[in-house]
Amino acid sequence: MDDPRIFCDMGIIYNGVGVMNNVNDPHNEYDGKISIEYRGSSSQGFPKKPYALETQLANGDNNNVSILGLPKENDWILYSPYTDKTLMRNVLTFDIGRKMGWYTSRTRYCELVIDGDYRGVYVFMEKLKRDKNRIDIAKLDADDLAGDSLTGGYIIKVDKFTGTGSWWDYWDSDYNTMATGSLLKIQYHSPKADDLFPQQKAYIESYVDSFEFALSSSYFADTSVGYAKYSDVNSFIDFYIINELAKDIDAYRLSSFLYKDKTSKGGKLTMGPLWDFNLAFGNADYCDGWLTSDWEVSTSCGDNNPFWFSRLLEDTNYQNKLSCRWEGLRQTTLHKDSLFMFIDNTALVLNDAQQRNYQKWNILGTYVWPNYFIGNSYAEEVQFLKTWISGRLSWMDNNMPGNCYEQPLFVSDSPKQSKRKLLKIVDLLGREVSPQTNQICIFIYDNGSVERKTFLK
Repeated sequence: MDDPRIFCDMGIIYNGVGVMNNVNDPHNEYDGKISIEYRGSSSQGFPKKPYALETQLANGDNNNVSILGLPKENDWILYSPYTDKTLMRNVLTFDIGRKMGWYTSRTRYCELVIDGDYRGVYVFMEKLKRDKNRIDIAKLDADDLAGDSLTGGYIIKVDKFTGTGSWWDYWDSDYNTMATGSLLKIQYHSPKADDLFPQQKAYIESYVDSFEFALSSSYFADTSVGYAKYSDVNSFIDFYIINELAKDIDAYRLSSFLYKDKTSKGGKLTMGPLWDFNLAFGNADYCDGWLTSDWEVSTSCGDNNPFWFSRLLEDTNYQNKLSCRWEGLRQTTLHKDSLFMFIDNTALVLNDAQQRNYQKWNILGTYVWPNYFIGNSYAEEVQFLKTWISGRLSWMDNNMPGNCYEQPLFVSDSPKQSKRKLLKIVDLLGREVSPQTNQICIFIYDNGSVERKTFLK
């Protein structure tokens, strides 16, 4: 059911890289109790259902475990790609986000069987929550009611109200959405509204109000008192780039998360993590979602968008930073060859499983809301994705605002960057090298970030 969760058994079979997993093999990766329910909004209307689950002990307590190499936790999701016939739009987007230096839900492909009934290809993934290995911000406790302890950590969102309990689960912004004339509604995500004290609700609402007031003011571009005082600007830039690259028809107005850590930890309003891109990359027949041209932030679907991103684009300095970030990413993470390699490798991994999936769900060559392109084979669906991305990259190259007057590459200034490790150094052609004096190289780190440097002895 959608609610409440039911208590049952789950087993996971994983025999290692390159080894076939058979349904009758021992449950060697997990063999224990879970509670499980349907999740999602419009996705619940499809016959292939998405699930939320919690790994538990026999007595119902949380069971924090590492599954398929993911960090220990107890809250998980089984995402069910259905309308996305490549099965990879979310996985691709989350991979891009990680390579750009941000936390996104880690993913593992699997095939799901429920009570002997084969359900097809699913994506086992992390639920978005505060955790040292997920959204790494301070825990906000009941006694954190004043001083620095009151200032973090909060996770909020702009989203549908599916799953939101009551009217007190959100607050009205002081500012209208882009064209509807209605006030933007901002929801409490974590802690939930019922777990927040009045002082805590008042704090995060006031902080967002201050950000919006500064952004709407005549001095909005002033780096000391404008929007930059309250926001992690790099996160807004990267969030914009990814949503525009994907041309996600739900961008900005739905599934848009933000978080804020304590002030003592540099806590500013930060966009992310990324979520829900199954209707992106050309996979929609409304809101011009199929077109590789135009900015999603200003399409007809943008009527419900916050005013934030359109206003930011009025700042020349922001435009120039955006241009530099785009130029840097196009040389690395968003180079067409890099994106296509990930897509091709993922399609290769899924080659056998996707055939079983489409034997179960015979939808290739058939319209499934809201498909624009309808391929007759899995290979055609993957090729459309690549062709669409190529066209989108070219359009954005030719229409990106701003001018880059500095080295066209920067990384997130998140505190997480201080924990990164250098993986390798490559030259401008991507060949691994031992750099020589005055040689320009690309330094690649384990968190996905990259830097272009001139090597000096």
